[in-house]
Amino acid sequence: MAELKLKAVEKKFGDVKVIHGVDLQVESGEFVVFVGPSGCGKSTLLRMISGLEDTTAGSIHIDTHDVTDVDPADRGVAMVFQTYALYPHMSVRDNMGFGLKMNGMDKAEIAERVDKAAAILELGALLDRKPKALSGGQRQRVAIGRAIVREPKVFLFDEPLSNLDAELRVAMRIEIAKLHSELDATMVYVTHDQVEAMTLADKIVVLRDGYIEQVGSPLKLYDDPDNLFVAGFIGSPGMNFFEAEVLSSQEQKTRIRLPRQGNVEFELALHNTVQPGSGFKLGVRPEHFSAQAEVLLKLEIDVAEHLGGTSYLYAHGAGDNENVVLEVKQGRDVQPQSAVELGFERERAFLFASDGSRLR
Repeated sequence: MAELKLKAVEKKFGDVKVIHGVDLQVESGEFVVFVGPSGCGKSTLLRMISGLEDTTAGSIHIDTHDVTDVDPADRGVAMVFQTYALYPHMSVRDNMGFGLKMNGMDKAEIAERVDKAAAILELGALLDRKPKALSGGQRQRVAIGRAIVREPKVFLFDEPLSNLDAELRVAMRIEIAKLHSELDATMVYVTHDQVEAMTLADKIVVLRDGYIEQVGSPLKLYDDPDNLFVAGFIGSPGMNFFEAEVLSSQEQKTRIRLPRQGNVEFELALHNTVQPGSGFKLGVRPEHFSAQAEVLLKLEIDVAEHLGGTSYLYAHGAGDNENVVLEVKQGRDVQPQSAVELGFERERAFLFASDGSRLR
């Protein structure tokens, strides 16, 4: 285990800055996940930690050591890539131990480490197979085993599950979570899939355009997003956003109107008054709608997805194209093109200013 610190880290490609002064602390034994849309800088930041990309400015520390200019092989990190990168002519055993062999490690020590990693990953029966005889999930476990045998201070994962089918992804998520628990290792994991982030992470780092938008536990980010971007990115299905107008604001009573939802009006309690006007966004999560709510909306169902215990209803405001996603537990009888009246409690709603900052 090891502590990882990034201090004012920047990265430029020519004149283009892609990482902007990132400060981050990863505690020893913590599982941290970088999430964000394509091009946000999450893989670049991971490669900087690994040493595969140089650091333009700032510093990277593992434990008490500044590794900013240290070669990747000497940083005490091991990286698992999106592609398995296994040698097709080598057995599983030889693939896992190849890096140690190249470093001149004793054969007995290599065998001991490979057998230990194989036991953790349940690869013992596959050690003499070639990669072509393995499934995608098994190949990824071999790639993870190759990292384990190095006994690194920090494990780095760069979208390791993106090439697997849906069922295997779920299974491998569980395997990686179990691995973290068993090794009690420091892990940094990159994904664009926020479901992976929510289920794996002790701490999530949300990135956008090379900046950190928010850092926190999965439920902290879900329940208490700092801004419109984080609120919309974390959660599946995502948060619903409605165009909103502030009609008046005084003494912690702010009157809101939803012009594209039948001009429904209601009051929200805000800590500060805001200037009346348009350009605001009201956010409500799909699971926070019900038929007994305070603020009711008249909606028309476009598509109903019935998944057994839960149904997802894709709807729009009556006479308007402002789309709404609803998660309901008792929705089996709802059919497309039907009209429903569902709403939300005021304390469940979020309000965002035109610049994306959160007001409530």
